[in-house]
Amino acid sequence: MSFVFADHYIQEHNASRMAALAEDFDHLAVQLDRRGIDIERLVEAATMFRVAVPSWGVGTGGTRFARFPGGGEPRNIFEKLEDCEVVFKATRVTPGISLHIPWDRPANAAELRSFAVSRGLFFDSMNSNTFQDQPDQAHSYKYGSLTHTDAAVRRQAVEHNLECLSIGQQLGARAHTVWIGDGGNFPGQVHFRKALDRYLDSLRAIYAALPEGWRLFIEHKVYEPAFYSTVLNDWGTSYLCAREVGDRCLSLVDLGHHAPNVNIEQIVAQLIRLKALGGFHFNDSKFGDDDLDSGSIKPFQLFLVFNELVDAELEGIPGFAPAYMLDQSHNVTDPLESLMTSAMEVVRAYVQAHLVDRAALAEAQAYNDAMRSLQILKAAFRTDVSPILAEARVREGGAIDPVAAYRASGYRARVAAERPASATAGSGIV
Repeated sequence: MSFVFADHYIQEHNASRMAALAEDFDHLAVQLDRRGIDIERLVEAATMFRVAVPSWGVGTGGTRFARFPGGGEPRNIFEKLEDCEVVFKATRVTPGISLHIPWDRPANAAELRSFAVSRGLFFDSMNSNTFQDQPDQAHSYKYGSLTHTDAAVRRQAVEHNLECLSIGQQLGARAHTVWIGDGGNFPGQVHFRKALDRYLDSLRAIYAALPEGWRLFIEHKVYEPAFYSTVLNDWGTSYLCAREVGDRCLSLVDLGHHAPNVNIEQIVAQLIRLKALGGFHFNDSKFGDDDLDSGSIKPFQLFLVFNELVDAELEGIPGFAPAYMLDQSHNVTDPLESLMTSAMEVVRAYVQAHLVDRAALAEAQAYNDAMRSLQILKAAFRTDVSPILAEARVREGGAIDPVAAYRASGYRARVAAERPASATAGSGIV
């Protein structure tokens, strides 16, 4: 049994900070009241928000050149869940776990589910892996998986996804995400139209086995690992494929999977309008699919994305229920600290989006008042909602400052002594 991040660490951490939080919270309440905003409504919004943690996110990631393992990395799915529990206890917004197969294939699904539930966690979604070969598979994915020219390879890839659905049912998950790295590195290598047709055929086979009440998310990416072309390369192709497959097949947006400087918030708005938005993988980027911590590079873009999401939420669009997940690679930080920080930044953007004066914004847009429209958005974005986020965490048993509470507990040093570092640990993204 690994060292436990017990509740008393949070309580001890909060004790010396409660007075300052109360002062900051009351001051912000007065400021918001002048704007006609009830701070309690925002606390409730922050309390209700949820974002899932990926099982692979609690391990140290890597680059195309190397991976430098960190101390205390989890060696199996049970230790990964122990780390996920720490993130949830500190932030109170991450009870959902997104599981990756075969990295986290359980020997006993019932035991794993019970282990998660006992820690206040549940399995949110499943993820398949056909972008790398596994030791026991018969055919290689070097030249593709669901779109491979060889029908036997495609069948193998489909069967792997069906296995994910089966495991997910036993674990209580309700969604399955399919991302493929299929594509070409050279002009002429891939027949574009035929490759997409093969993708659709494979996707239909997976969709046909989709359990009742489940949703199938398809994740597009403009490049990588195929650098000339990818089969599912943009949101438009994703939308068209989803519509051809079925109503429960939806597009998933990863913030790092677009070309540089693409207007992601507009893509989000269009997918909402088309009733095809399945969910998000949150991260941040400077150059490409960098998988950096959410909000670390482009916090205003993250806010603008949530501006569209909250606008749809408040409008009450039928069927609007996007699934949120963090999807990052922690190469130089403590993965748990990065996940805590990202979870807080995502909630921050969500709450800030609730501060937008939508009546005033609609009026400014109607009169084509560009400057007034921007000022309304910036007024919400510039508001420091930290006291609201901290208050919401405290009321749910979380930490005023999650990272500080985590560090004070000595959790990383304690589990590092129990889990020897390994260059081949089954966690993190390389």
